[in-house]
Order: sequence, then structure tokens, then C-alpha cells
Amino acid sequence: MPTTYKNPVYPYRRPPELDIQEVRHYPVVIVGAGPSGLAAAIDLAHQGVNSLVLDDNNTVSVGSRALCFAKRSLEIVDRLGCVDPMLEKGVTWQRGRVFFQNREVYDFNLLPEDGHRIPAFINLQQYYFEEFLVNRTHDFPEQIDLRWQHKVIDVDAQSDSTTIKVSTQDGDYQLTCDYLLVSDGANSRIRDMLGLKCKGQVFQDRFLIADVVMKADFPTERWFWFDPPFHPNQSVLLHKEPDNVWRIDFQLGCDADPEEEKKEENIRPRVQAMLGKDVEFELEWASVYTFRCRKMDNFIHNSVIFMGDAAHQVSPFGARGANGALQGVDNLVWKLARVLKQQAPKALLSTYNTERQCGAAENILNSTRATDFITPKSHISQVFRDVTLELAEQYAFARSLVNSGRLSMPCRYDTSPLNTPDVNGGPSELRPGSPAKDAPIRLREENAWLLNQFGDGFVLLLDGRMGGVHADTLAAPFKELLGRCIDLSMVVVGPAPDVLSALPRTTIVDDSEGLVAHRYGLKAGGGYLIRPDQHVAARWHAITARRVEDALDRALGVYLAGAADTTFQESCHAKA
Repeated sequence: MPTTYKNPVYPYRRPPELDIQEVRHYPVVIVGAGPSGLAAAIDLAHQGVNSLVLDDNNTVSVGSRALCFAKRSLEIVDRLGCVDPMLEKGVTWQRGRVFFQNREVYDFNLLPEDGHRIPAFINLQQYYFEEFLVNRTHDFPEQIDLRWQHKVIDVDAQSDSTTIKVSTQDGDYQLTCDYLLVSDGANSRIRDMLGLKCKGQVFQDRFLIADVVMKADFPTERWFWFDPPFHPNQSVLLHKEPDNVWRIDFQLGCDADPEEEKKEENIRPRVQAMLGKDVEFELEWASVYTFRCRKMDNFIHNSVIFMGDAAHQVSPFGARGANGALQGVDNLVWKLARVLKQQAPKALLSTYNTERQCGAAENILNSTRATDFITPKSHISQVFRDVTLELAEQYAFARSLVNSGRLSMPCRYDTSPLNTPDVNGGPSELRPGSPAKDAPIRLREENAWLLNQFGDGFVLLLDGRMGGVHADTLAAPFKELLGRCIDLSMVVVGPAPDVLSALPRTTIVDDSEGLVAHRYGLKAGGGYLIRPDQHVAARWHAITARRVEDALDRALGVYLAGAADTTFQESCHAKA
């Protein structure tokens, strides 16, 4: 059915294991070359860890599927070095409108402030997103072995390694790995092989996705209708995609026949009633689905780690599926890399489960509430919803109660054991556990962005606008710390004294518009310790090297390690 996109066909390669007749061992094997699996492989390559990626297909996703990619996800992909083609191809948006019956109730702006490199959202069909990630893997031929049409048919998961059996057109082969990362989708075969379950709620209402090609004058916004005249007693969502494609979601009700509703002769009248009888369009792709809001109780099973839809699923309203999955990969990979390189105790990996269980629960809660609001299950629920919509047209307080899908936001790991307790305070949005915020800067007389200076390791963001005496007291202990901790660099907000500029692995940036100091609440000698996933680990009004080192130990899980966990070096900050 798709006409605006032709799926690439990636070549199958005969596995070398069949010729050498030996069971090879890999540090990391990833099952599934979707957004989660590809992002994990690229991130691991950034962190200096090789991986093998297996996918039982030979192309990217068929149909648009995931569509709305949020600012935080795009910042993650920016760190991985492939956001530019996505921003160029994607449809940028930040405004939305909510309608009730035949009138607009209110509108909203998801990013009202200036000074951000990445927009609030882009709409980009999943097949483009995956294709751009595949292209990026080609930049790491020595680190990423991506194999198409290789199907995992058996898994033996032990505490210290995993053995898998892979089927190909040339025969089967076995391999072993330290860690198996599973991103094989909501109906995960590997999850089933291991007898593991996803628990939660499956909603009965059915929805139709219809991607239509048309030239229309709708603005580039998210439009959501409750009980519109062209689809009474149901809801409708409209988004613009690249290539003059428009995504329309129709609520169908729980009695709808999926096979009948997918037929073009049944889709066309619905779309025509919405657009008007004179609007011409072509049907690009269609799918009928139900919501699933559920997750695994534990994302880690021995040496097997589940990611993305294999670990948790939510409804599409709110764009929390793919965006939550990418945040999960971002959380996992830096920890896994440091455990594999013996720069952190194995206990650090358990915090992937701790932190991302929190993120998944948050996404499921928001998704479930949205579904209940969109599809009320009783008369009184519908009365409440409709009265809320009526009030929202005139009263701002009621707008926070309207739920057409709470759009994806970055998760804050407020209760993470990796956080250093926050005793000094500061902007609430940047408390420990929160994602760092971007801001425009000047770097060597050129315009640049703060987040692009953070790289893939720990970063100490220091306000260096201080006097020479103050700088002298910091320089010697920080020079010694940076000399020992190869995983730590510094970004100093200047102008800074020369003694700070001379420190190793230190970048001086100019807060040209004052937004770094404003957003972070910075004062001379204060700053933040940022984790490799760009979440805040600690912050202080007055930084000392000892405080930074203690926060590094905490962020690397040293305090979580048991007495028997000696797999990491005595100092978790490995020497060069």
C-alpha cells in the first residue's frame, strides 16, 4: 500500500561461524534492529564496546508506526551523531489544538521559550528513523556487526553469560555473549522462550490508523477532536508527516471488526467525512490496533536485558512508546559499557531496572489515564469528560484535566540511588536525576550548543567566572582528579582564569546569552556533575574535588557493590 516510501532491502551475509565451526563469544549481542536495538549498538560503539546485531527481517519497519519523536529523544540521537537527517526530513511542531464537537476548546505550546537547538517534537515515520540509524551503523564497521535475516531460535540465559542459537538460510549456528540485549518487539519471542511475562492492561477499544497522501492547508500542529460531527461519539487525532502524508487516528469502539475496518472501501468514507467531499486523497497505509499498557516486573533476567516494546508497552496517545524506549537505551548503555570495561561494579546495571521501571510506570500511568479519558467506560465518566471539556473552553484550570494523551516528557530519576543528595538547592527542573537542559553558547568565537559539549562520559559543568585566588584553590585538586579519572571532563562557563583553561580535558564556553547561568542557576565556583546519559548526578553552590569524586563513586554504583563484587578496579575511575 505505501507509495511515498520504498523500503530498502539489506543484504543477507553468510555467518562466519558456519565456516570456522566454532562458537564465538561476543561482549554484547542485540536482538532486533528497530529503534532500540540500533540506538544501543551505536551508543555502545561510542562507548568503545563492540556488538553483534541480529534481525530476522531484511528491511526497516513497514508502515509509519511510531511517528512523534520528542525533544529528549532527538537530543539522545544528536549525541549518537545522526539527528541532522532526522531534523531535515521530519516535520517540526510544538503547538496543538483540542476540539470538542464542532468548536476549538483551547490550544497549547510545548516549547514556548527560545534558545534550544532541538525542537519540541518532529513527526517522522518510523521507517525513516530506522533507516537513518542503519546508515549511522555503517560508520562503525569494526564495532557493529549488523546481520539481516538471522533469527534467534533458542536462548540459554545464565548469570554470567548467555548462549543463543541462530537460524539462517545457510544453517544454524551458536554463539555466546556476556550480555544479550532484547529489543524484538511487543510480542517478544525471546521473552516467551524464557517464560517471562508482561503484566498490565489490554484495552478493548479499537483504533484505526490511516495515513493519507493529500495536499492540505492544515497547520503543522497536533489536532485532537472529542466527539466531532464527522465522527460522532468517538475521537480523532490528526498529524502531518513528511511527503504530504497525514496521520489520522479514528476511535472505532470495542465491537469493530479489524479486518473489515482495514478495507479501503470502509476507510474512505470516514476520511472523506472528515476532510470534506471535495478533498482528494490517496490511502498510504492503514492499521487497526488496541492499546496495551503493561511491563515486565524486571527488565533483567540473568545476563539478558530487555529494552523497548519487549520490556514495556503503552498506547500511542502521548507518543510515549518509542520515546520511552530511547530513554531506556540511553539509561542502559553507559552503565553496561562501564561494567564490561570493569570501571564500575556489576551492581550498577541493576539501576537500569530501578530507574527505567520508574520511567515505564510513569508512561503507563499517563497512557492509561489518557485512554480512560478518551474512551470513557461509563455514563458518569463520559459526563465528567464532557463537562471538563466545556469548562476548559473558558477556564485555564480545567485544561490540565483534559487528557488527549500527556505528551512524552523526559523522565526524572528523583529517587535513584545514583543521585547525590541535593542539599544546596537550585532550579527544580535540574534537580539530581533530571536531564540536563540545552542552551546557546559561544565556543572559540563560533555559535554552539551546551549539550553538544558533554560527549559520552561524565562532565563537570563549572561556573568559572571567578577571581584568580578562587581559581588557584580549585586548579591543583581538579588537575589531579582529571589526571586519574579518564571518564571525567570539564565544561567551564567563562570567561575563566587561565589556570582553569589549562586543565586537561577542559572546554571553556562563553555563556553569550546568559541562558546557561539562568537555566542552571549558576554562580561562580558552583556547578553540576552530569552523567553520560546527560542526567544530573549532583550539583553544588561550591564545588570541591572531593565532593566531585564522592558523587562519581555514587553515580557509578560503588556504594551499591557488595563485598564480593570485585570485578571493577579498586578505583572505579580507571587510569589511562
